[in-house]
Parts: sequence; structure tokens; C-alpha cells
Amino acid sequence: FEDFEDFVFGACLIDWAALERDMRRIADRFDAASTVRVTGEGTDVTFSLAGRHGKVSGLGANMPSGEVFYAPVEDSVDGVVAFSEYPACYLGRDVDGVRLRFEGGRVVEATADSGEEFLLSMLDSDEGARRLGEFGIGCNPGIQQHMRNTLFDEKIEGTVHFAVGNGYAEVGGTNVSSIHWDMVKDLRPGGTIEADGEVVQRDGKWLI
Repeated sequence: FEDFEDFVFGACLIDWAALERDMRRIADRFDAASTVRVTGEGTDVTFSLAGRHGKVSGLGANMPSGEVFYAPVEDSVDGVVAFSEYPACYLGRDVDGVRLRFEGGRVVEATADSGEEFLLSMLDSDEGARRLGEFGIGCNPGIQQHMRNTLFDEKIEGTVHFAVGNGYAEVGGTNVSSIHWDMVKDLRPGGTIEADGEVVQRDGKWLI
């Protein structure tokens, strides 16, 4: 209990003004980008943010917070994401080793090491469930470990998350679905993020 107490306070009691300034700089760079590419273990995916603007989630409704998130252009996502580092957690279920392949913005192939039947059932929930509703960038320096609790895990510094399903209208999302499943990808062990061909993050560290 004491370890968890230290973790929660460490994730919440940070310099939010300074972090919001850092996240604003990150958002400004991606706001100006047309194409984003994310690479990592088993992962190489591209998508468009043209015309979309990100949300800096700092000291506000969610606590702890610490992310910058976007709604990618719905038909622009192409490539593969392998969520090999952490389970994808949703509705009390853990799905290990999720791998999603996108073409034209839709998941056209989905596999998992365990829980694949549940994964496929969620992706077949409705017409919008196979589209990417969110791309988020974890920025909270007080969160460094996966907890199997998405509201913490999507904020892990040095990670990104991809959510299949519903997109947020506040950041320009138009996809509608009954699900919104955030899956966390760790970029600290050898991952990169590119904005219009420029590497802006490597191994979870910002270069901007």
C-alpha cells in the first residue's frame, strides 16, 4: 500500500505549470505537422494530422494527467502497431501481444497472443470500432511503470497510445463508435516519432 501511495502522489504532485509548457511545445510541433510516423518493436505506422489540433491535458479534469492527444484523420492510418510491451486492458480484461494492421484508416488484421477472441469481438462492435479514434503521447514524468489501469498507463512518459473506436470531437474527431480502447506502446526501448520526416522523439526522449 505504501508503494502505491508513493506512486499516486508522485504522479500527481508535480510542477504542472512547467509540464504544461513542455506539452504545449510538443503540441505546437505536431499541430504544424501533416504526417506522423511511429516506429518501434514490430511497429511502423503513419497517419495524418492535417487540419487537426491537439489537446494539452494538464492540470484539469483528470488527475493525474499529462498527455497530448489527437484525433488522426480517419482514413489516413496505414501500417502496423505491435503492443508487445504491455497488455491491452479494457473492461476488466487483459489482452496480451496485440498486433493491429491498418489500411486506409481501418484495422484489416488483428491478432493477439491471448484474448484474441475478445479483441476481435470489440473490433466488430460497430462500424467505427476498427478506426483509430485517438493518438496520444504520454508525458507525465511521475509515471514510469505500467499499472494495468489505462488512466495511469496512457500518461507514462516515453510512451504513446492508440485508441480504436470513438474519436473526440473537441480535437476534430469524426469517428463514432461505442468503444474507445486505449492501447499503450512503449517507445523507450528503441522507438521513434517523426513529424513530416523529422525525428522529434527517440527512445522516449524529445529532440525538440
